[in-house]
Amino acid sequence: VQLQASGGGLVQAGDSLRLSCTASGRTLRNYHMGWFRQAPGKEREFVASTVRSGVPDYSDAVKGRFTISRDNAKNTIWLQMNSLNPEDTAVYYCAAKTVLTAPYSIWGQGTQVTVSS
Repeated sequence: VQLQASGGGLVQAGDSLRLSCTASGRTLRNYHMGWFRQAPGKEREFVASTVRSGVPDYSDAVKGRFTISRDNAKNTIWLQMNSLNPEDTAVYYCAAKTVLTAPYSIWGQGTQVTVSS
């Protein structure tokens, strides 16, 4: 499967953005999906995930502000990001895996999110 992330941009603090990640090649229903981000000079970090059943999980940094969702029929997952702040500035990546306990092995190309204060 190939992943294509989109929807990033430049916004102000307090604004919202919705990222999309569309898969091609195979159906997403067989994959556990995640969003990660990497800020300049920092390690890539987990943001949110949705397992095959759709149950979500979030990092503490985004819990209550971000919502991950998926539509297997559209082969797409989304990350709705509300109440953005400058600390959310990063390149956001979507990722996929087939084994829940394994590391993510399939990565999209990333989309830049910049939040100005």
